[in-house]
Amino acid sequence: MTRHYNFCAGPAALPEAVLARARDELLDYRGHGLSVMEMSHRSPEYLAIAERAERDLRELLAIPDNYRVLFTQGGATLQFAAVPYNLLGLGGRPNFLHTGIWGKKAMVEARHLFGDAPVAATSEAGGHAAVPRQSDIALSEDAAYLHYTANETIGGLEFDYIPEAVRPDGREVPLVCDLSSSILSGPLDVSRFGVIYAGAQKNIGPAGLVVVIVREDLLDRARADMPSLLGYRTLAEAGSMVNTPATYSWYLAGLVFQWLKDDIGGLAAMDAINGRKAEKLYAAIDGSGLYSNPIARRNRSRMNIPFVLADERLDKPFLEEATAAGLLNLKGHRSVGGMRASLYNAVPEAAVDALIEFMADFEQRRG
Repeated sequence: MTRHYNFCAGPAALPEAVLARARDELLDYRGHGLSVMEMSHRSPEYLAIAERAERDLRELLAIPDNYRVLFTQGGATLQFAAVPYNLLGLGGRPNFLHTGIWGKKAMVEARHLFGDAPVAATSEAGGHAAVPRQSDIALSEDAAYLHYTANETIGGLEFDYIPEAVRPDGREVPLVCDLSSSILSGPLDVSRFGVIYAGAQKNIGPAGLVVVIVREDLLDRARADMPSLLGYRTLAEAGSMVNTPATYSWYLAGLVFQWLKDDIGGLAAMDAINGRKAEKLYAAIDGSGLYSNPIARRNRSRMNIPFVLADERLDKPFLEEATAAGLLNLKGHRSVGGMRASLYNAVPEAAVDALIEFMADFEQRRG
């Protein structure tokens, strides 16, 4: 069996130890005579899987007791609608920080459903090369919450701070964060947020699942016209099992949480590994005459590293040769072009070393 190095932005690499364990348990889960995929989500065996996954996630992120953890469906994109439905029941307008494609999509959906959604700050004028500073953020008088995307997967732009969400009248409103592509990459102060949501297919597990972490006092702010399956209180009271959940994705997420705890040693250790990986690749890019990265250094993403070649005619041979060398999925998003290396938790340090070696060799031969 040959496994290559996968730099895909999502669905992304999974830890080999997790895949091996899932393989071993695929046909017969711990002597129960059936696969997890075949279990009733109401069975004692599956409930134990689900409960452990939540416990482990709470431990990893040190989630306070006054937060609910939801394992739901629809990916992060469905939360673009779920968040305003759940938080606009007391009036006001959602406010947004616009720093790239995913933040804009969330804003557009809120406007589509509920009309105006003010932009509290944007990096658009600068080509989304640096995030707005806290002093640039100006919430509307009627802001119900402030939404931002901590790491823009496509553009490779990452916040270097947690914004404060304070209206002109001095009232603090809930901070809502799309953390899809950077959750679990390092420690996080969950208490700074009202709602965190994250699609699974980056650092949590396979596609088909989204994790929502919501502060309990926000469970009763929903609009009356909200579809019931989007309701955070409904999901919380049903243990995320209003309907049949994405059981296998939830199970695999639980295995990833165990891997982070037991094999990696927790999020501080994962943070150090991710720091080394990103520093190596950025150093190779910055020291090159062929490759470049457009993002301000303070806002360079550790998870998604875009780079362009000085001569775009070399893009095709670069990708062809990289694939032949076992370095997969390096093509940049169609909206920005160039290359992108996603260095999620499950991408080993050896993969980054192999990529850097290939890039140097390619530049020597073709640059």
